[in-house]
Amino acid sequence: MAINEHRTSVAPPAAAPVSSTAMTPAQRRAFWGSFGGWAMDGFNWTIFGLVLAPTMAELLPRAGIADTPDNVGWYGQISAALFLVGWGCSFIWGPLADRFGRKPAMMASILMYGVFTALAGVSTDLWEWNAFRFLAAIGVGGEWAMAGTLLAEVMPEERRDRRGGLMHTAAYVGVLVVSLIYLAFGSALGWRGLFFIGGLPALAVFLIRRGTPEAERWSQDAGERSRRSFWKPLAEVFSAEYRGRTIVNLALLVVCVIGLWAGSTYVATAVTNLAKDAGYAHGTVVHLASLASMTVAAFTILGCVGVPWLAARMGRRGALAVLFALMIVGTVGAYGLAYPMHSIGLTFAFLPLLGLGGANFAVFTIWLPEQYPTRMRATAFAATTTFSRWVAAGGTFLIGYGIHASGSLALPLSLTAVFFVAGLAVVRYGRETTGQTLPD
Repeated sequence: MAINEHRTSVAPPAAAPVSSTAMTPAQRRAFWGSFGGWAMDGFNWTIFGLVLAPTMAELLPRAGIADTPDNVGWYGQISAALFLVGWGCSFIWGPLADRFGRKPAMMASILMYGVFTALAGVSTDLWEWNAFRFLAAIGVGGEWAMAGTLLAEVMPEERRDRRGGLMHTAAYVGVLVVSLIYLAFGSALGWRGLFFIGGLPALAVFLIRRGTPEAERWSQDAGERSRRSFWKPLAEVFSAEYRGRTIVNLALLVVCVIGLWAGSTYVATAVTNLAKDAGYAHGTVVHLASLASMTVAAFTILGCVGVPWLAARMGRRGALAVLFALMIVGTVGAYGLAYPMHSIGLTFAFLPLLGLGGANFAVFTIWLPEQYPTRMRATAFAATTTFSRWVAAGGTFLIGYGIHASGSLALPLSLTAVFFVAGLAVVRYGRETTGQTLPD
């Protein structure tokens, strides 16, 4: 089957005017329930990257490994690869949500990542920490698909794009919150204390359970779905009708995920290394690393807010292409230019581009639900956003090897821009859905 069966040369239609009709209380609860869960997700995944350097500083020597920048990069990237493998395993939340409902699946995923993030704070060795990180990732990976699917199905059609973009800002609100905590209390809390705080989302499960409604689209056919095979939605995602778009979505998400580890996850580590090399005190190093993460997160929030506007005017494919281009410039500038120059100031100058470009994930929050019907929507969302992590795990492992072999973050991380160049070539094969209603 030709992968480009859904290509179109027709310009996307102009966005429909936004209705002035207010959302119902149930729709508002669904939005804030999805927003809160995704914010806690961002909070938790950021902890692992934010405190990677101090965590490795304590755990590597216990394993008989020197705490050098190249070893931190190598073992940190192995840990990142394991995290992505765990995230890939979270595809299971999709079939669970299509069978039992969006709401219970979302609650279970939050509970899982909250518990295992907290347990990471009691780790006594490197591989125990990695095991908890792997298990936390299975929960983290499910939340985006569950929240994005639920929100798309309960929002009024004329508000769906805008609310999807706003919902995706939540992850970076979580990034900002944890960065602020680390900035204010990082020296006192230490890396273990920050992981304990990451366990708080488990308590929020009960609030979400009480306030978030189930999607009516799912409830209408729940009885029929209960009689189908549990794995049928997953088989449909890769059936002849949907295989082409699924492969394109997977490829584009691989690009986004590999870029994430350069654009966001390694920002704190890169700035930490630069600050240490410059001879700054420990407290200043912590503050600079926190400010770097906050800068990226703040500009990603701005990008997510702008994604619905950009996607309406340029189409889903055009919006993604623009954000990929920003990531190319930001990645090469931050790691290929500023880092080798040992310039903290120049590094910070490129962080806004990494932040804005990192809003590429918000495009998928809007785009993926539009490509699949209700009976398989959660599975399709989960499969494309999680299986891509398995492929990306190999890419991040190669990045880690490059850091270890070269003894520097510069070349391996700046080369991740190549993936975004490839993404620009692939995005034109995506199925354009601008102006179309959510399929039943």
